[in-house]
This record gives sequence, C-alpha cells and structure tokens, in this order.
Amino acid sequence: MKADSRDDLWPALPIDGWRDTYATLHRWTQIVGKIRLALTPWLNHGWHVPLYVSVRGLRTSPIPYRGLEFEIEFDFIDHRLKIDLSDGRRDEIALRPRSVAEFHADLMARLESLGVVVHINERPSEIADAIEFSRDHEHAAYDAEYAHRFSRALLQADRVFKLFRTGFVGKASPVHFFWGSFDLAVTRFSGRLAPAFEGRTPGLALAVMREAYSHELSSAGFWPGIPGEIDASFYSYAYPQPNGFQEARVAPDEAYFHSTLREFVLPYEAVRRAADPDSMLLTFLQSTYDAAADAGSWERETLECSTGIPLVPTQPRWSPAPRQTTREGAR
Repeated sequence: MKADSRDDLWPALPIDGWRDTYATLHRWTQIVGKIRLALTPWLNHGWHVPLYVSVRGLRTSPIPYRGLEFEIEFDFIDHRLKIDLSDGRRDEIALRPRSVAEFHADLMARLESLGVVVHINERPSEIADAIEFSRDHEHAAYDAEYAHRFSRALLQADRVFKLFRTGFVGKASPVHFFWGSFDLAVTRFSGRLAPAFEGRTPGLALAVMREAYSHELSSAGFWPGIPGEIDASFYSYAYPQPNGFQEARVAPDEAYFHSTLREFVLPYEAVRRAADPDSMLLTFLQSTYDAAADAGSWERETLECSTGIPLVPTQPRWSPAPRQTTREGAR
C-alpha cells in the first residue's frame, strides 16, 4: 500500500483558500455542539461540550437521550453528517453547499424523525454580530477538498497533542475541539485558583467564561486563523498571564508572541514544511509550557513526568525509578 505523502499528512491550509467554507463549517459544528450541550450534564471548564477528532472527521461521542444514546459525526471523507442511535437506527445528511438555515432545519427534522426532540440556543457562540442559525442564509459554502484537508490537519495535531499530554500527571484536559472558537486544544492546570475572568466573549455568559477559567492554566491548540490576518497556526497561552511570559525565549525560531492575540504562535505552514514536523511541534508545545510554568512558579516536580511509552506505566518526576528485580531475587 502506498504511503501517504507529506502533503497528504500535513496538507496546505491557507485560510483565504477556504474562508467561506470555514465560516459555514464553523456554524454547522456549533449546531451539532449545541445539541450535545443541551442534553449533557455540565462538566468543569465546559468539557462536556467539545467535539472529538475521529479518523473521518469530528464526532460528538455518545449523547444520552431518554434511555438511549446517539452520536453525530462529521465525515469529511465521504462528506456526510452521520447520526447513529444505540438501538441501531441511523440517518445521514449530505455535506454539500447549503445554507446554515437549511442545514439546521434538516438536522433538526432528521433527529425528530428518529425520536430525538431537542431545542438549542440558536445564537452562535464566540462570533461577533452573528445571525441566528434558522435565519442564516448568508453562509452556504462547502469545499469538500478543504474540509478534508482540515480533517487531516486535525488528525496530525490531535496525535501530537495527545503525546504531549502524556508528560503531565497534574490535572489536564482531554484533547478536544471547541466549536465556539473552532480550535483543537489541550490544557494543563497548576492546581491553583485563578483570578475571576473579567473579559467579554460574544454569545457566552460571563459565568460560563469564569467557570472555564477558574483555575491557573497553560493551554495550547491548533486553529485555522483569521481571514486576511493570520493563517492556520498552533498557539499557546497562559491564564492568568504571569509576568515575564511574553518575553520568554521559546522555540523553534519560527514561533513568536502575537501582541494582539496575547499568545505564542507557530505557523502551521512552518510545521508542515519542517524536516520533522512532530519534533518542531513538540518543541513549541514544551517550550511555551516551560515559559508559563516557570514564569508562574508552578510546582513542576509534582506535576510532570516523562513522555508516555506504550506498555510502560507513568513515572512522575518525584517518584523513584522502579527497582529492577532479577529472576534470582524474585524467588
């Protein structure tokens, strides 16, 4: 079987090449995410609402409903939205150019035909001056090629983020996709409370943001960018931002502190063109975490461990290495 090429594994993803599809998909994923939000018990930091990377795209994971469970998946290979119920029933919607309003109406009708009746807040989250889903006839693009490229980039980011996550024994989030900000993220926590969040985010109550940022953290992620401003990038930030964080020397050389976003940024393009993309990305993730943990005086000895290896139990930095037992000594 032919091995995937570099462009297959790390496809080009210039934001201006798929800006309209990006805007439409952002809203489609919000509709699906808000269905999960409406039916799932609250979990700290909003961890009950994200989507998860699958081999075919993005999925919800099982959602409880009246004794059953159902799952919704964006399949960016066959370009279908798949609805599966735990009793074996299923339905599909073609992913094609269509308005947000049409997608919303179709999905809600399909769910109702399967016996799932759910009402969501139609106001998009984290999008300024957004149109309610059922009235949005403006966003209606779907470029299948770019949707597939995005899913391939997510698979690579998800894999490396999961490896990075294994080097921490403190509280850490899963690697998950937040449909509000349309980014894949993984977050580490120092264990200390943070000052109350005072910012404002379109479509989100202050109480939601304060709960999300209730504890001191270092967060990293992958994001498609802003049309006309910044292309797809990896990012890393700290909350609250400690003194000296933005002046820290981080690696690789292509990384920099974005003064408007208030976070370190590594262009996705630099990673995909690197001789060893995994190594470059892991270097960025580690060095920016180091900057946050050192500037914030985290208790690193109690929070960190070596990177995970299959079949080898985690060894925290503060734990003595296991004593080797010889065959003779085991008798």
